[in-house]
Amino acid sequence: MNCPVLELTEELIRRESVTPNDAGCLDILGARLERLGFELERMDRQGVSNLWATFGNQGPMVCFAGHTDVVPTGNLDEWTSDPFIPTTTSEGTLRGRGAADMKSSLAAMVVACEEFLQRTPTPAGRIGFLLTSDEEGPATDGTVAVVEELTRRQMQSGQLEIDYCIIGEPSSKDSLGDVVRVGRRGSLNATITVHGIQGHVAYPELVDNPIHHTSRLIADLASTDWDGEANDYFPPTSFQVSNISAGTGATNVVPGSASFRCNWRFSTSTSAKQIEQKVEQLIEDLTMEASIEWKLSGEPFLTTHGALTQATSRVIHAMTGLDTDLSTGGGTSDGRFIAKLGCELVELGPVNRSIHKIDEEVKIEDLPRLKDLYQGLLVELIG
Repeated sequence: MNCPVLELTEELIRRESVTPNDAGCLDILGARLERLGFELERMDRQGVSNLWATFGNQGPMVCFAGHTDVVPTGNLDEWTSDPFIPTTTSEGTLRGRGAADMKSSLAAMVVACEEFLQRTPTPAGRIGFLLTSDEEGPATDGTVAVVEELTRRQMQSGQLEIDYCIIGEPSSKDSLGDVVRVGRRGSLNATITVHGIQGHVAYPELVDNPIHHTSRLIADLASTDWDGEANDYFPPTSFQVSNISAGTGATNVVPGSASFRCNWRFSTSTSAKQIEQKVEQLIEDLTMEASIEWKLSGEPFLTTHGALTQATSRVIHAMTGLDTDLSTGGGTSDGRFIAKLGCELVELGPVNRSIHKIDEEVKIEDLPRLKDLYQGLLVELIG
């Protein structure tokens, strides 16, 4: 099969770009974009590779965004083939780490621009690429760094640097285009340590058992309504405990403290600050002593129905016959940073069933179709 998207995807998979290592992927993509007339600007920071590439000087900008880094392979013995040797399977898939998340999307974006600019050399707008090698890791020096610089430029010019952003995250569930992300929930983490009084289990009057307090606190946290009002775009805020630690190792000792780690995935109906205040009030109501370490991984964001979502729905229906689901499900993505620029944003990519798994793969027949979807959006928005 002579498919330029397949060929470029295979070239990228051969690069062992385990986060935050780019392994030369941006050089490959940048060279293709530079030949099209894009201006390239590297914004590397703290060992993370970042590329900001732009084409054109006037009109609204359509920006393609994504990441070249991939998660670690896991046990190599469990892979059917070397994860960094792209392998075509008898089932019509391309196997390799990053095949679905998200080297195929990057390849489809670049080839889509090549074909679009060949047919429309002077489009009615600008095209951008925001690429990083720090999405699968801490995500502190990748897209964040580029957005900080673009925010500074927006403040100086008073104009949006990005009007429409298309992120190549693998959004599809069963068929290409059946799900598009238009927002993501926020993510708030906490480590809560409940303090008590250590002592012998046979003398309950002399101890204050923090494990008992912790169990009551977790029960109250799990039954709390965090949102207060319905939200048509997001599921209710969820609370989950991921780790619990307590005890001295002895069966006859009540420990002096107990701690647990927990997470809230929250919608735009609430805020991290409101969640923090509710937790602190619950602790006060239970008259227990506790300390909390908070970490906000990302605020929720939502792209309401506008030119980009309408164009996305039209293009997908025209090319696949599907009425796409505009969803806010899933985990976090770099969209939480880009959305701060005030642009419309969607996440559109291949089927996500195998991402982060052994034998990650993508359907080969979906590669040119994904390219056509991206090109169709360019035609709709600036063609």
